[in-house]
Amino acid sequence: MRFYSCIQPPFSLHGLLGRREEGAFWRLPDEVIDTVSGNVSKIARRASGGRVRFRTDSPKIVFRMGLKTLEVAQHMPLSGSAGADVFLGQGAASRYAALIAPEDYTHKTAEITLVTDGALEQVTVNLPRNEPLDFLQIGVEEEAQLLPPLPYRYETPIIFYGSSITEGGAASRPGCAYTSLVCRRLDCDYVNLGFARSAKGEQAMARFVSAQKMSAFVLDYDHNAPTPTFLAQTHSAFFQTVREAQPELPIVLLSRPNFFRDPEDAAARRAVIQKTYENARRAGDRQVYFVDGESLLAGTEPSNCTADGIHPNDAGFQRMAEVLTPVLARILEQV
Repeated sequence: MRFYSCIQPPFSLHGLLGRREEGAFWRLPDEVIDTVSGNVSKIARRASGGRVRFRTDSPKIVFRMGLKTLEVAQHMPLSGSAGADVFLGQGAASRYAALIAPEDYTHKTAEITLVTDGALEQVTVNLPRNEPLDFLQIGVEEEAQLLPPLPYRYETPIIFYGSSITEGGAASRPGCAYTSLVCRRLDCDYVNLGFARSAKGEQAMARFVSAQKMSAFVLDYDHNAPTPTFLAQTHSAFFQTVREAQPELPIVLLSRPNFFRDPEDAAARRAVIQKTYENARRAGDRQVYFVDGESLLAGTEPSNCTADGIHPNDAGFQRMAEVLTPVLARILEQV
């Protein structure tokens, strides 16, 4: 077997806007981490939404992964918080192939061997959601081809900013988060700027986001605003900062999905987000979109689509993806 670090060519790293080196797979650059809240600066050192992509025809592929920490979270499956999952194929035709995860909460390392049919395949590794990645090594057989990945259909990424739900919450695997589901179906690159309990609509983050090249922006931090009043003080301002920097950027505004938990509070928050949307439309903005969070988990027994009444499980993320995929598909077709 020939072993490589995932930071070496021909491997391609996606979804990470900060450091990309052994021991540091960061979502935000150093200069931004220094300006945001302490918890965001910690969580930005997780590789949530990060991906490693390549092609190979190796009949066996070995993955060796090391994590820097391993924390227990009551509502987070170990396979999702500390695991990476492997997909073969491209876009909507890709298929789940393997899980790379510690055996239990006493191990920070994992190694698996994926046996394939030896055909040349695109391989995508979705990096762990909740634990900082220390290293990922990939081994292929001596005679196997190892090539750069095929490009995404939409190479300019969608950027998502929001809460632990955006980050991937209680998904059983990283590839089951709604951000991953949507963008895999669309064959689109993306960046996940979900920060559990910590995305508060700070202007430092708005300025950073507004400077990025993106095909669309999804604003989804309702859950992290302590109150509807706080949301009203920050939501429109965040939107305006991004809009002023990028007048033609499609921006999708989401309200929280677990409407059933506290309908009165959820309705007040939704009204704030609707106001941002309606004010923008009245001002002539035709590239702003609103998705009502109450629709995201709609159907029978929506509470069973969450792990704890807040964080969607795999069933919840599937429902969210079914609502959001066509919205973003229509947007990307126009970009």
